[in-house]
Amino acid sequence: MRRYQEADTPADGILAFTLHAFLRSLGRKVDGRTYEQLRGALGRLERTVLESDGAWHDAEGHAGPARFTLLSSVTIDRRRQSDVDQLALFPALASNEPGEARVIVAPQLRATLAAGRSTTVVVSRYLALSSPVARRLYRLLEAQGVAPGQPWEVALERLAERLPLTQRYPSHLQRVLQPAHEMLLAAGLAKRIEMTQAGRQWLVRYER
Repeated sequence: MRRYQEADTPADGILAFTLHAFLRSLGRKVDGRTYEQLRGALGRLERTVLESDGAWHDAEGHAGPARFTLLSSVTIDRRRQSDVDQLALFPALASNEPGEARVIVAPQLRATLAAGRSTTVVVSRYLALSSPVARRLYRLLEAQGVAPGQPWEVALERLAERLPLTQRYPSHLQRVLQPAHEMLLAAGLAKRIEMTQAGRQWLVRYER
């Protein structure tokens, strides 16, 4: 996605890059193993289907069923075209020499980004949270668009479904959420978190 932004969000969603340069930009060691890992990762982004029923909002803001992959196409040429005529001169080169990748960002994703329906998770803050539950909560708060000073209140049962958590009883859910809440408060990702009971229902209130 960083490369997509740096390319001025091309209308056709096409991005081209060499595997070597891509690995270098990630700070990864460049060898046969990492080349294969990168090919596999790009392939999974093309094959893994995301399905949503009411959680994904399109560019117009309508929530409904959706089914798509993050990359609609991935093509990897083993060798760069400019090198093809030189192959006979270098018979010792390995056949799996890395080449160029051409990927297409899915149109659903492009439309949503163009409409400004996106949010940002700060990677350094995200990785500083050692609890998986705290990380999920951080992502959820950002996805909800909870602005500073604007609280978000959610039923404890509904929150457990969205994280998701397997515990069923409120007391068990509170024990799981407490350390995650403490991490969010310590990291400055939440200003105040309150859990209250209204009748038989428990509510969680987050304030950024």
